[in-house]
Amino acid sequence: MELTLYNTLSRRKEVFEPLDPAHVRMYVCGPTVYDFAHIGNARPIIVFDVLYRLLKHLYPAPAHKVTYVRNITDVDDKINARAAEEGISIEEVTERTTKQFHDDIAALGVLEPDVEPRATDHIKQMIVMIEQLIAKGHAYEAEGHVLFDVPSMPDYGRLSNRSIDDMLAGARVDVAPYKRDAMDFVLWKPSSEDLPGWNSPWGRGRPGWHIECSAMSECYLGREFDIHGGGVDLVFPHHENELAQSRCCFGTDRMAKYWMHNGYLQVEGRKMSKSEGNFKTINELLQEWPGEVLRLTMLKTHYRQPFDWTVKALEESQKNLEKWYDRAAGSNHGEVEPGVCAALCDDLNTPLAFSLLHQIDDKSILAGTLPLLGFSLNAGGLKVGSQPAKNIDSGLIEQLIKNRIEARGAKNWAEADRLRDELLSLGVEIKDGPEGTTWEVAR
Repeated sequence: MELTLYNTLSRRKEVFEPLDPAHVRMYVCGPTVYDFAHIGNARPIIVFDVLYRLLKHLYPAPAHKVTYVRNITDVDDKINARAAEEGISIEEVTERTTKQFHDDIAALGVLEPDVEPRATDHIKQMIVMIEQLIAKGHAYEAEGHVLFDVPSMPDYGRLSNRSIDDMLAGARVDVAPYKRDAMDFVLWKPSSEDLPGWNSPWGRGRPGWHIECSAMSECYLGREFDIHGGGVDLVFPHHENELAQSRCCFGTDRMAKYWMHNGYLQVEGRKMSKSEGNFKTINELLQEWPGEVLRLTMLKTHYRQPFDWTVKALEESQKNLEKWYDRAAGSNHGEVEPGVCAALCDDLNTPLAFSLLHQIDDKSILAGTLPLLGFSLNAGGLKVGSQPAKNIDSGLIEQLIKNRIEARGAKNWAEADRLRDELLSLGVEIKDGPEGTTWEVAR
């Protein structure tokens, strides 16, 4: 069955032809582990999980191999800021947040990637790439920093399809006297003693964000690979800069053959933000809804389209799943319904795939098709994905609530939201009312 995918680079749907038919390779940008993942973060995780399942179905072992790499960004200024804010080590922040991320996405029915590299384990590879970029005239050192020389790449901006002037107008460009060009971006920057740092030819420092993914993808997938995925917000500057670094370092015409990006997410018709009061984490939603319901709701909209997260959609998804699970209960897994597979092969047309599920009369075929979309009949029915903790430390809960009240009083909404999420992770639901804040074990 022929697979077609929309390629951001060419801005059209293309027939998927892997560089090596015996080994399909895909890289997707993973989380920066400083806080709870929100539902916007969940969208690419779920979308590319479906693609991973489809690729494994179309290119089955042992004749074929599919390698899916999804990284962890564990060195970043946001992580440093969070550790300083909480008065704990950077390692504590990254370990806690990584574990929470894994627990949350597991409840969404997401398969583990074949490789999940951490940026801090690949600093040597990043330094080697930076050295090569300098040697080839595509990067330069300035005041302890190393920057990529954007004008040295004539077709920079091809992925995002924007001119340098357009990118300057729409980007948050750091103004620095040591830059040769306003668009030049950081490959390496100096670190003070209180920040993570590694020895390098340019002094003690740490990598820029973009070079991390270039080094990790090359390490596990090679200088050229098949698919690079992520959210549409990453097209520029992150993916544009990844593409520039990798091509200029390795002298290749491409980094990935196909670039795929999922669309933006809204909540009840509005942009999701803490200032709007509609910021939703995966963990928070898992206290109220089964993970399969969150997954189905996300996939009912085509991945390239903007997605509106509503309670009504969640309720409808729960009804759909209960119906499908009830109909397929006790059945042996049959073949995958060809129409559903064909829908997914048309640039992951999940809305059509789900409409076809309603038309399947054969229980065994329904049971065989649901796993391709990430729904397991072995779970024994729909259950809330995150269960509350059985042993709750009341003293700790009261202290966290006190800290949250103080944060709200100081109008530190980000800290107040973080504390609310921490309480939820402990199995505690808080309620703010005219008589103060109360708590109870989450249902």
